[in-house]
Amino acid sequence: MSTLEGKIALVTGASRGIGRSIARRLAQEGAFVIVHYASRHDDAKAVVRQIEQDGRKACTICADLSSLDGINHLFLQLEDVIQAHTGAKAFDILVNNAGIGQILGVQETTEASFEEVMSINVKAPLFVTKEALPRLKDGGRIINISSFVTRVASPSVFTYSMSKGAIDTFTLLLAKQLGSRNITVNAIQPGIINTEMNAGTLGDPQGQQYAAGLSVFSRWGEPEDIAGIAAFLASPDSRWIAGQLIDASGGSRL
Repeated sequence: MSTLEGKIALVTGASRGIGRSIARRLAQEGAFVIVHYASRHDDAKAVVRQIEQDGRKACTICADLSSLDGINHLFLQLEDVIQAHTGAKAFDILVNNAGIGQILGVQETTEASFEEVMSINVKAPLFVTKEALPRLKDGGRIINISSFVTRVASPSVFTYSMSKGAIDTFTLLLAKQLGSRNITVNAIQPGIINTEMNAGTLGDPQGQQYAAGLSVFSRWGEPEDIAGIAAFLASPDSRWIAGQLIDASGGSRL
């Protein structure tokens, strides 16, 4: 029997990259997966088709997480989807994956660029989680996607690094608060992963050499590397793990 059979998972920002791989992996483990996206309708539908081709079930939800109105809209849709699927309104797994990268140093950072990153990378996970908590079952799972830049100083992504530092603290606070409900909260800290966000680095031979050289395995990461960790954190086997910031950078810069 699959480890997540009968579970319902919401993965934000699941139309591409790490989110897409997590959605597919959770579905492979038996979960009914709600694939959230903001604008990439065709990509999100493709994720659902891939999951259905694997013999599993999924659906899409479109919402702009940069505003509270958009987040409220997300949960209005979510309740309808879950009720149609189960007859109830509760779900089991929340993956706060939606985020944006930004290659700017401190001197290039503007108020607008700062607010753009913080809106999606910090405000959205906070208020998505706030709305999720009354709907999340006791014994559920919250998985936040952070980054190894909270451990390895990366001045070229200044505000992005700050935003992921906030996610690490957010994870610790939530884990402490939700332990009484047996809800585990943990964060995954990917290194350089082969996604659209890192296309500039990995599209250049020197960038490839740099990325591969960071890891003890002499390669950069793939989205599936992160999805496997998320599947474990979503599973019953992770029940005794809470408030952990799991480095998933392939041992970068040990």
